[in-house]
Amino acid sequence: MELERILEDFRAGRLDLPSTLARLKGIEELGFARLDLSREARTGFAEVVYGAGKTAGQLEGILNSFKRRGERLLVTRIGEERAKGLVKLFPDLEHNPGARLLVGPWGPVPQPLGSLAVLCAGTADIPVAEEVAAVAEFLGVQVRRFYDLGVAGAHRLFSRFEEIQAAQVLVVVAGMDGALPSLVGGLVRRPIVAVPTSVGYGAGFEGLAPLLTMLNSCAAGVSVVNIDNGFGAAMTAAKILLLVKDSTPAGSKTWGLPAGPDPRGK
Repeated sequence: MELERILEDFRAGRLDLPSTLARLKGIEELGFARLDLSREARTGFAEVVYGAGKTAGQLEGILNSFKRRGERLLVTRIGEERAKGLVKLFPDLEHNPGARLLVGPWGPVPQPLGSLAVLCAGTADIPVAEEVAAVAEFLGVQVRRFYDLGVAGAHRLFSRFEEIQAAQVLVVVAGMDGALPSLVGGLVRRPIVAVPTSVGYGAGFEGLAPLLTMLNSCAAGVSVVNIDNGFGAAMTAAKILLLVKDSTPAGSKTWGLPAGPDPRGK
């Protein structure tokens, strides 16, 4: 138990009184950071560390804290060279270069949370889509990926539609004109989280054009996160699934809504 560990560390002299009091309040003081130890109890998910902008020494200190406490850790937006250096120090770290993530596998694996379909419009959007998928998987979500489904060839979406609509929540990632979430939103009964990406030519304004398209979607019920914010989309989807799980009667084998009609008339 965490409380017993804190008191034992104080008794053994590994923690001074101010640090012990902070830990009992749900905070671990590292000097450069104040780790939120009670976030999972409050929000359903533990703290995630944003890697960009932190020094190697700061990340090492955070990793040591999580490993010492036996807790799983997710570090997002980590550069490849910085990640390789940390893996040398912590060989059990799992590095996902495609999603720019590090996972510290030091705690129990979460229970299955529900199902998510991650769609992206083009191959160039895959890095953001992979961040969505990998973060969701870390949180216990069962993820299926459906890539290169852009509106320039909408038949590609319909060829996978039965699999897509079987998911409880959809995250749709698109750059360029950002039209894919609106198309999908007009076809399914599921919550949709749209992610604009910075992929595109000059008039795309580094993601502003697809962001505005998604915000102005004529498909009702499409929620939008910030440009390239795969992490935020994954957290939104996971919180929806956590709510579904918490509201599902014990012993029930199904969550969510039935799949609904196939738009192709089948």
